Amino acid sequence: MSPFIRSRARLPATLEIEVLDEYGEPRRQAIAAERALTVYLNKREIVTLMTLGADPEALVVGYLRNQGLLARREDLEAVFVDWEVESAAVVTRHLPEDLEERLGRRTVTTGCGQGTVFGRLLEAVPTQTLPDTPLRQSVLYGLLENLGAYNETYKSAGAVHGCALCHQAEVLDFVEDVGRHNAVDTLAGHQWLGEARSARADIFYTTGRLTSEMVLKVAQMGIGILVSRSGVTQKGVELAERFGVLLIARAKGRHFQAIHAARRLELDAMPPRRPGDRRG
Repeated sequence: MSPFIRSRARLPATLEIEVLDEYGEPRRQAIAAERALTVYLNKREIVTLMTLGADPEALVVGYLRNQGLLARREDLEAVFVDWEVESAAVVTRHLPEDLEERLGRRTVTTGCGQGTVFGRLLEAVPTQTLPDTPLRQSVLYGLLENLGAYNETYKSAGAVHGCALCHQAEVLDFVEDVGRHNAVDTLAGHQWLGEARSARADIFYTTGRLTSEMVLKVAQMGIGILVSRSGVTQKGVELAERFGVLLIARAKGRHFQAIHAARRLELDAMPPRRPGDRRG
């Protein structure tokens, strides 16, 4: 990887305010930060992101990567965040030839706080073959247990989503932000910035819904298993089939719903049925 200039403008993910509890007594309460950050690519304003501000450089690099506005890590020359003017400047050696067309066509997604994808990303076809890594039920349960040690911002303040790069039951990198699309973009940025042990990642975990945006971004990161404690959307299912992504939805405790799981899910730890459980 070629060297580039980078700021390290991290801010605390939470701050404290005074609230009144149900007894009318004042107390201090941690809340999630929410800061505006306008992204410029070679001096061209691209978008304003709402974020915790905990790792802004990785967020903007991952965002531009996942939008197809940065094609190669080697093209990056600089990323600099200045919170005084709430801006992030990214410099690259090459811009997409169809930049204007991409920026002119925006789709507002179902991401928290409304995400946006540029161009025809939702119509994209796979540019790489994703690994058809099998998943053992016991490994899934182990991963869900290990993830319980994370979510620090959520535990203290709530109002955030978390995403993780994982290798089987091991959590390699975990990020929280005010929207799930911010968290996945930050992890994509970590991959390019060399801050995650991402080469071994074969599972992506998110606390948010499995939407088309989430499936698309995970597929672009080269990961073929996507796990969530939440549900799935129709377009998410369609894109997962197109890209070859195994979806694990509503994964809580010993319960989950596997989609596109044929020949990839090994049921080696089936819990006992309880009286009255419905089949099918």
